[in-house]
Parts: sequence; structure tokens; C-alpha cells
Amino acid sequence: MASLADVGWKLLEFKARSKRSGSIYEPLKLSILQREDEPLWEKLDRYYNAIKTTILNYQSPTTGLFPVKTCTTCKEAKVRDSLYCAASAWALAMAYRRIDDDLGRTHELEHSAIKCMRGILYCYMRQAHKVEEFKQDPSPMKCLHSVFHVDTGDEVQAYEDYHHLQIDAVSLFLLYLVEMICSGLQIIYNTDEVSFIQNLVFCVERAYRVPDYGMWERGSKYNNGSTELHSSSVGLAKAALEAINGFNLFGNQGCSWSVIFVDLDAHNRNRQTLCSLLPRESRSHNTDAALLPTISYPAFAVDDDALYSQTLDKIVRKLRGKYGFKRFLRDGYRTANEDKNRRYYKPAEMKLFDGIECEFPMFFIYMMIDGVFRGNQAQVKEYQDLLQPIIFQSYEGHAIIPKYYYVPADFVEAEQNKRGTQKRFPSNSGRDGKVFLWGQALYNIAKLLVDELISPKDIDPIHRYVPRQDQRNVSMRYSNQGPIENDVVIHVALIAESQRLQVFLNTYGIQTQTPQQVEPIQIWPQKELVKAYRFLAINKKLGLSGRPERPVGCIGTCKIYRILGKTVVCYPIVFDLSDFYLSQDVMLLIDDIKNALQFIKQCWKMQGRPLFLVLIREDNIKGSRFNPVLDMLASFKKGNIGGVKVHVDRLQTLISGAVVEQLDFLRVNEAEIPEFKSFEELELPKHSKVKRQTSTPNASDLEQQPEISVEEWLHKPTYEIIQKFHDTDCLASQAQLASILVRREGPDFLAKDENMMDELERIYRRAGSRKLWSVVRLAACLLTKLVDSLAPSITSVLVHGKQVTLGVFGHEEEVISNPLSPGVIQGIIYSKCSPQGGEREAVLQQELVIHIGWIISNNPELFSGMLKIRVGWIVQAMKHELEIRAGDMPPQDIYQLSPSDIKQLLLDVLQPQHTGRSWLNRRQINGSLNRTPLGFYDRVWQILERTPNGIKVAGAHLPQQPTLSDMTMYEMNFSLLVEDMLKNIVLPEYRQIIVELLMVVSIVLERNPELEFGDKVELDSLVKAAFNDFQKDRSHFEGMEKQDDMEAFYNTPPVGVRGTSSYLTKAVMIQLLQGDLKLCKDDPCSVS
Repeated sequence: MASLADVGWKLLEFKARSKRSGSIYEPLKLSILQREDEPLWEKLDRYYNAIKTTILNYQSPTTGLFPVKTCTTCKEAKVRDSLYCAASAWALAMAYRRIDDDLGRTHELEHSAIKCMRGILYCYMRQAHKVEEFKQDPSPMKCLHSVFHVDTGDEVQAYEDYHHLQIDAVSLFLLYLVEMICSGLQIIYNTDEVSFIQNLVFCVERAYRVPDYGMWERGSKYNNGSTELHSSSVGLAKAALEAINGFNLFGNQGCSWSVIFVDLDAHNRNRQTLCSLLPRESRSHNTDAALLPTISYPAFAVDDDALYSQTLDKIVRKLRGKYGFKRFLRDGYRTANEDKNRRYYKPAEMKLFDGIECEFPMFFIYMMIDGVFRGNQAQVKEYQDLLQPIIFQSYEGHAIIPKYYYVPADFVEAEQNKRGTQKRFPSNSGRDGKVFLWGQALYNIAKLLVDELISPKDIDPIHRYVPRQDQRNVSMRYSNQGPIENDVVIHVALIAESQRLQVFLNTYGIQTQTPQQVEPIQIWPQKELVKAYRFLAINKKLGLSGRPERPVGCIGTCKIYRILGKTVVCYPIVFDLSDFYLSQDVMLLIDDIKNALQFIKQCWKMQGRPLFLVLIREDNIKGSRFNPVLDMLASFKKGNIGGVKVHVDRLQTLISGAVVEQLDFLRVNEAEIPEFKSFEELELPKHSKVKRQTSTPNASDLEQQPEISVEEWLHKPTYEIIQKFHDTDCLASQAQLASILVRREGPDFLAKDENMMDELERIYRRAGSRKLWSVVRLAACLLTKLVDSLAPSITSVLVHGKQVTLGVFGHEEEVISNPLSPGVIQGIIYSKCSPQGGEREAVLQQELVIHIGWIISNNPELFSGMLKIRVGWIVQAMKHELEIRAGDMPPQDIYQLSPSDIKQLLLDVLQPQHTGRSWLNRRQINGSLNRTPLGFYDRVWQILERTPNGIKVAGAHLPQQPTLSDMTMYEMNFSLLVEDMLKNIVLPEYRQIIVELLMVVSIVLERNPELEFGDKVELDSLVKAAFNDFQKDRSHFEGMEKQDDMEAFYNTPPVGVRGTSSYLTKAVMIQLLQGDLKLCKDDPCSVS
């Protein structure tokens, strides 16, 4: 009791001393408040009083939410802030569990957290219709709100007035929900709530393709109302999905229908997206303090330690200040130069905030917590020491965390002239009676950890902070992503389409099973599994439709399913019969199988073995397709295919080692369940034999050419074209004639009672079986065919920090910078490719998008130096490659190549160029690929700094202002702006000369700091001047006459005697010397 009395007297003395005019806060002196020998009860009592006074006193008695500001007039509650407040109460409750007589405080603190979590759930569930809309169309105008009325849970701000789309907030809710339930809290009460949470998971699964406004609610750094894909949002979504996968929301008392399902293929896309975005936060944010809660507490979303260190180092290096971390560079929030009356910034306004960004002490606290979790005591002490001088103290003696520190208006100019020299002042939130609850909550969590009143595992019972290889399986019933090495052996079952195919393969020593022989196990295509999953989390009361119809990927099809008493296995999507012609190329199918196995090997993290069904159809072994398929099956038998270990056996034997997923939710709506169609065995006459030679080898070039002259038939009357169409047997001619008819008469035109589209379908099928690829592509284009997985492939490219353009080389292109739906992409491809005479280009570009999506996911280094993937220009590069290979002979027609040959040609073109090539060929290929040298965009920035009127090329102008004011040097948006300037250049080799010229200009300016351009830099004029000099020298040294053709210039090496760089450098120096010369007073060349 004596010690309690001592503390009481000291508090009274402290209060007396702290009463002074002005602020009610003083800098904190913690030595007054605690002693080294303080008993556990007294320590907890001190924390209880602190949390009660600074946090729980502000909790709404009705909803359990916490207000954004603690003044009486503020009625807004943000989801994110409330979650951290709930987490701090829960953390203290975990500490109280360590003592026996807690005076009911454990119960009170736990239920304060529960009340808040259920308050957020209540607000969310009232917006169930928005969840349903967002599942179908994830747009900023259809998302869950992030701000609610603190006492009623009502919506308080419309979409037009506030940026509600913040995926990180929803993900954080799911993450803390799992953590708290795992610690023993009961938060979810009934099946309605379970189905709602499952629907939230459906929304979060797509985070990798949904640009949002991020943690700071502003989206793009420019604060102009635009959304971006944020690493912080994708990372929190990834963490939430990992945590909730297979988790029972009723805790230890739950049953099968309270378990949450996660699409592991979607989770994996989020993982890949996060890895490709980091260490960058988004296109406009080179780095951001919002990444701290993603890479560290509470999400711990990064698996790769090197990537974590790289990201953290960049945040600390660029954003740390004396008073906290800046949110991001040129952040205008609450600075003296920000216009408080305007919601959005004007162009060039960003420069005003340079160097005076507010600094947030809260991020010092994140770094303290990170240090505790990672056992880095030096880091904990470093940030404690930094935090100590900048926090305040209330009358009661509790630490108070200011929201931010700002540079007052009078000090702005001095601070911008010399960074870090001016005193900063704390915000009103965090002093003068107002508390910044988010920071306050984190501070209490950090101090509980530092004082060892709780351990990291208390507030992270699912062990997110443990290194990935050591993470235990926290699922209570279903498999989670548990510990397993990536040297996984994939179990393979070979399934033959028919009994006669099985007998035929047996003669070559390939043992297979038919669908009848594996009964009672059923074999389903993945689309039937999609149909079953449609019933997951249907809730008519809430108006929720269940899982959207998204395909089940490779990881999902490698599990065994228990569905309504049946045991079901699925074959992967690569074996689906597609309407698109790629499935006609067996070499491409073999490649897809190898890629799928590689993907499974890299991404499989479950306890059981993956089960991969290989479906062999009779069509796969016809004609020349047989030998490649036989080789692949022989590789399976040997146990290794493309470096992946496989084990082939009977399906019944393999089942025992597989992962089983119970789809018990189907029993809830059993009456409404449709009939599922399993894969049926092909019924054929018993003694019939497989005919191998029913398909021809690759067609000759002659067969691919039409017998008719297309130009001649373009202007002939319709009846003559119809007659010729029916008279000719040449499929190439029929396709060309059908093309003329469809474009002239429309798709519904009837010729001799035959619909032209039906005729084209017939041509498409026959040409496919005969491998007339040019004809196939023409028919596919006229039928406006769309390849599967087009949208995911484009998303794969986008998340690697690239843009995609679709359109014919030399014509207008459409830039895709955000993920789009398949229908929208189809419209773009056919509108941009078909009218320009590229009848087969529309489908060829679809092929390339599929291949590019795969290559960039597996070999991203092949796209280094390429920021814009211009598909039409890549086609041009491939055509150049075919011309180079042909030499003096006519080149192959790219449209006659098989899809697998197209893929190989693409891979060859993307490889770094061989030195044996001519410089013209190298420039043609690199220019077509839009490839740039290392550091290119940074050098253009440096040129722009010394060019008051900007840079101009091919009619496009890149101005110095507002570019330099709005952007920063390493920003991806600046790089995209440079690419936008170069897009009007028509010739690939000329583009490459322009890239070389910009590098030359940069080096000249770097070596001559006294020079700058007087007027705008006309790149075309500089190249022209360099070319004229080149012509004069050729005339003088080689006696060559002057000519307009620049081919000789393009074919000249850049370095060496009379290399292109020497002529470009001379042209640059002449223009520079006509501009301003900035002389230094100490210049030794100065004569006066």
C-alpha cells in the first residue's frame, strides 16, 4: 500500500506543477510515473488508467466506434482508427489475463474490443447491397463506406464528398477479426454474419486489380481524385487472406459452415502483385510510410526478408525526420502552404510542399513495435529515444501523442532553403485537450510490448510475425498455407478420354485410367466447381449472391473435394476445350502443362501433396501431334518434367496424400443445388482403333494462300462473290470472300439460306484441324473470338509496373493503365486492330497478350527497360526478326506461324540482341520493343532541369513546368510521361536514335554544368543536324552522294570513329553554345 500511496502523492505533486497558463500539456517525464520495482498489478493499473482516460472514454456507448477527433462536435468515426483503438484495449486485456484477480478488467477490456468490432460489422452489414455491387463492378462509387456516424452507424459522407474505396481498411478489419477470435474472443454470432464476412473476402480477393485511394484517402500523390494500385492495400489484403483462409469464425466452438474459404489462386496473384510493386507504394508514390503497417505490424505481409529490408530502408532513408516520418514526399496535408478551402490540388502545386511535409510521430511507434517483434533491441531504443522529446503529457500524467508536427508559415521559406533547420510545432490533435486516438492506441500497444507486459504472440496469436518457413498451421479444421519446402513432388494421374485411347497408349507403355475406372470418384471440369462455389455464402436476407463466377486456378484444382457425399477431383483449366484456336496447337498445350506444373511447384504451401490430373483426348494424338504428346507422357513416367518432380500413379492410390476440401455449405441449400456434370467417358465401338493420321502435318505456305486476288474481288457484285464462295474448295479463298461479304453486308447476311457467320464457324473449325493458321486467324477475327484469361494476363503486365497499348503499328493505340473486364478489352482490340486492315491482327495481339502475361510473371528480366508494352510494336519487332532470318529470301508471313511458333518467336525477340547483328537491325528490334538503357528516365529529368522551355520531338512537347513541380525524379508517372512524348515517333530505328540522343544530351550537360539550353530542345532538329554532318563526312571520306534515306546513319555504330554519338554530340554542343552560359566568379577562364 505504501508504494501506491507514494505514486499517488507524486501524481498530485506532478499535477500541481503542470498547472500553468496556456496548454494543459507538458513534455513527458516518464521517470516520475514508474519505478523499476513496480509490482505487476500497479503497472497494469497505470496502463488501465491511461487507456481508459485517453481511449475508452471516447468510445461510443451505442455503436462502440471511436471518433476521428475527440472534440464534442466530431461525430465521424473511421474504420481504420477504430480498429487500432479496439486493438489497444484487446492488448491490455491480454496482459490482464496473466493475473488471477483482475477486478473484472479483462472482461471489460475484451468486450470494449468486441463492441467496436461488432460496431464496424453492424455498419458494414447495413451496406450489404454495396458489397454485392462491388463484387460485380469494383468501382469507387460502389464500395463499402469507410466513415460512419459514431453514434448511429449511419453514412455521413457521399461518394462525391469522400474517397471511401480503401481496401486496406476492410483487410485490416478481417485481419484483426481473425487475431481476436483466435485469442478466444467471441465476435461473430450467427450464419448471417459468417456469410457476410465470406462476401467481404470475395471483395478483398480482387485487391490486386482494384486501384483504390489508399491509407491516406487521396489516391494519387497529386490529390486530383484519381485512384492507384497501392502496395499497402494489396499487402494488407494478402495478409488478411492468409489469416482467414480455412479459419473458423466461431472459434473452437464452430462447425463446418462457419469456416471461411479463400481462393488460393487469387491470394497468389496478390502475393505476386505485392512482390512486383515493392519497394514502390504506387505509380506516383515512390515510397510511403503507409507501407510500414503492411511490411511490419500488424500485417507482416512480405515473405522475402531482402524485399522487406529494401522497402524499410527506402522508407527510413527518404521519409524519416526529427519529429516523425513524412507520409510521402511532397505531401501537402496540413502544411502552411495547403489551401484548406480546396479539396484537390492544382497542377504544379505539389512543389509548394517540397521540404515542409508534416512529420508524424506515430511512425516512430510502428518502428518500436517492429523492433520488438524482430528482437531488435537497438531499434526499439533508437525510436524510443527519438519519441521521448516529442510527446506530451496530460493533467493525469498520461503520455499524449501529437498527430503531426508542421512548419509554421513564417518558417516555411527558411526550411525550404535549408532542410531540417527550423523548429516544428505539434498539431492540435494530440494537445489542447484533443487526443489523436490512432497514435494513442499504437503507443499503448508499443509500451505494453516494451515493458514485457505482453509478448508479440499475445497480440498476434496466428503468428504472422514468424518467418514464413516457420509459420505453423493455425487453421482449426481446414488446411492453411503451412510449412512445406518448395521442392514439392506433384502427384499426377493420367486420364484417357476413352477405353480405346487407353488401349492404344498402353502399347507404348503409358498406363492410364478412364473416367469409369476411377469411379466412384468423379472427375469434373473446373467450371462445375465454379457452379458449386456459387452457393458459398448466399444470403437472401442480406441480398448476397455468393461467390462470383471466377475460374478456379491451378492451385484450386489440385485439391480433392467432398461435395454432397461425393469425392470429386478436377482437371486444370488448361485442359478445358476452348472456343479459341490456341487449344488446336498441341505444342502450346504441352507448354501450358509444363508452366502449370512450375507454378504449382513455386506456390504450393499446403500440408498435403498437389494432385494434377492430365486429361488426354483422342484429338491430342492425331497426326503430327502424337510424338510430342508421347514424349511428354514419357517424361511423366520418368518422374521429372521440366525440372519439376512428379509421381504418376492410379488416382485411387494418390488420394490418400492429397488435400481434402469439404464443401459442406452446399448442404444448407441442398434443395436448390443444380445437377453437376462430371467428365464423361467417350462411348465408342468396342473394337474400333484410334486413327492417328486423321490430321495432316503443318500446312504448306501454298495452302495458306488464297487462290483469288483479294483486291480484284473487293469491287465485284455480291452475287458473284457468293457464287465463287460456294464454287471454290480453297479454305483460304472462302475465308477472304466471307470477309468481303461480312464487311459489305453485315454479320447476319444470308447467302443461299446459309448464315455467313455459321459458314465462318465451319471454315474456322476445318482450318484449325488442318493447321491453316492464317485462315484460322482471319476467321477468328471475323467471328470476334476472345481468348480466355485475357484480362488476367493484362493485369499481370500492369502489376509489374508496365502499361499495355493495343493497336496496329503506325496507327492510333489505346493505352491500358488499369485492369479492365474481358468485354472492354475485346471492344478495344477489335476497334483498334480490325479497321486498319489488320484483319488477323486482332487475334494475333490476343495471343501475344497471353504469352506476355506468362513471360513477365516468370521471366520479368526479359522486359527490363520496357515501360510500355506496345503490342502492335512488338508484332513489328517480330516481323523485323523474320526479315533478318530470311536474309535475301522473302520472309515468312507471321500470320501463318502456329501459336507455339509465335510464342517462341516472341521469346527470341525479347532476348538481348546478338552482337553479330547489324546496327540497323538492332535499332529496329530495340526501337520496336521500346527498350531504353538503364537510368534513361532519370537522365531525361536532369535534361528537363536545364531546359526552361522543355523538350520536343515528333510534335509532342514535354514542358519543364508543371512537370518538375508536380513530380519527382524517380516517380513512375514521370517515366510514363517521357514515353508519352516518344509515342508519336513512327520508325522504330528513329526512336532508338532519339533515345541515344537524349543520353548524349544528358552526359554533355553533366560534364558542362555551366551550360543550359536557351530555348526548347528540338530533338528532330538535332538529329537532322547530326545526319547532315554525317552526309558531309561520307561525301568527303567515301565519295558518297548525299541522299535523304537515313538507313546508312541507322546502320552506323554509336561509338568509335564517325559513330552516331559523335555527330549527335556535335549538334548538341552547337545548340548549347547558342544558349546561356552561366559563369562562376571563380572561373579561371573569366577575363574581367
